[in-house]
Amino acid sequence: MTRSTTPRPRAAAEGPAQPDGSPWPVPPPGGYRLDDLLRLDLPARAELMDGSLVLPVPQQEFHSVTADLLRHALHEAAPAGLRVRRQTAVVLSEHTAPVPDLIVVRTDGTGDPDADLDPDRRSCPPDDVVLAVEVVSPDSRERDRETKPFKYARARIPHYWRVEMSGPDNLPAVHTYALDVLTFCYVPTGVHQERLRVGVPFPLTVDLTEIERM
Repeated sequence: MTRSTTPRPRAAAEGPAQPDGSPWPVPPPGGYRLDDLLRLDLPARAELMDGSLVLPVPQQEFHSVTADLLRHALHEAAPAGLRVRRQTAVVLSEHTAPVPDLIVVRTDGTGDPDADLDPDRRSCPPDDVVLAVEVVSPDSRERDRETKPFKYARARIPHYWRVEMSGPDNLPAVHTYALDVLTFCYVPTGVHQERLRVGVPFPLTVDLTEIERM
């Protein structure tokens, strides 16, 4: 008899129940894998981190509006051969596939400007990613400040932006980083408040105060 090699979540036989009375799922031996992330009926933006599933909490207005503002600006400024995507898992390993708030990706793994991406694509390799953006929420501070940038840098993603609420008006502050190709660590390149102006990965200017009018 052939046994399936795909780990499946197991129901706990005993122990605390969920509010609806069903048992909490128990991770498979060795933790969850990429197949589980893509196969299971999970909320949008569920992530796989070191074999554990990280389920999203409802986003605050700051988070969703800031992500929308940056997505539109990146889309308008991106040159041929690059696309902006949301809710796309970046597959760093069989047990780790974070979902950045935004990524800028090459149209294919070779950077062919005439190629296009499948709009239904749910994951991509880190080699396709030129920029990862995380908008920090109260539940994601440690991941966005420490865990994810470490993993993105080790995966050699060239640019990382971390966006935090800042100042008395709760406007976005964009912390920009570039990859040091000798150490494969990120080095800070700026903190942008009120106006984001960068030259890499392509020229872009964004009025960050625009979220007050969105």
